[in-house]
Amino acid sequence: MFTIGDFAKHGRVSVRMLRHYDALGLLRPARVDPFTGYRYYEAVQLARLNRVIALKELGFSLEQVGTVLGEKVAVEELRGMLRLRQAELEAAVAAAAARLVQVEARLRTIENEGSMPADDIVVKSLPPVRLARLTATAASFEPGDVSEVIAPLYDELCRRLEEAGVTPCGPSVSHYEDAPGAEHEAAVLVHAGLPVAASVREEDLGGAVRIVTLPAVERAATVVHRGAMDGVLPTAQALARWIDAHGHRSAGYTRELTLACPEDPEQWVTELQEPLVTSG
Repeated sequence: MFTIGDFAKHGRVSVRMLRHYDALGLLRPARVDPFTGYRYYEAVQLARLNRVIALKELGFSLEQVGTVLGEKVAVEELRGMLRLRQAELEAAVAAAAARLVQVEARLRTIENEGSMPADDIVVKSLPPVRLARLTATAASFEPGDVSEVIAPLYDELCRRLEEAGVTPCGPSVSHYEDAPGAEHEAAVLVHAGLPVAASVREEDLGGAVRIVTLPAVERAATVVHRGAMDGVLPTAQALARWIDAHGHRSAGYTRELTLACPEDPEQWVTELQEPLVTSG
């Protein structure tokens, strides 16, 4: 048997916590000395202690823990509950990391408010481009909302092209539209496209893949963004400030032409292309 202090060390909990569990009836000592009141535990009780701690980590109250333990949850069921909780925590961590990226992007935007990267921005015409395209709806045009929609679109589009034996003939082009319907006034249609030859037909690709031709643009303000698209905000807003400062007007959503897309998103290179209203 172990004293309460030794048992606490082996269980990686405090003596105070063991006393609390005893008071609640969650983990009774194997023996209590009738003269001294000292509590003693057996090694086999570590299994019950592990269950108490695991259920607490799952978010159960101690009262609920007692109920679950009273129902003698099987090891496999408990393992399943823990795996579910693990997935929830991992999703929460990923969401928090994404929020941190957005906060950092906003901070960089604020820091760069006084700068005007005139040398980095080029006004040029854009040729028409024939695309195999998949479309989905994002909740908003915020980078995080777009990213979680556009990545699966490109995964699916690449899979469809590969299955059809079609090789893209240029870099990917992403473009956007307001989603139809008043109830979706904040939502955005996200189009993920890959250039394909004139010989490729929709029926070759199947499913929701469409063949479209993005029209030529007479004048577009363009700037190169380096890094993951989750952090595009400072570049996009610098472009917007330049357009306004030079007396231009935007003619719609920015297109995104992928110039480099290695495994590390921080090494991505993307050209933002914002159509401009032409005079006359």
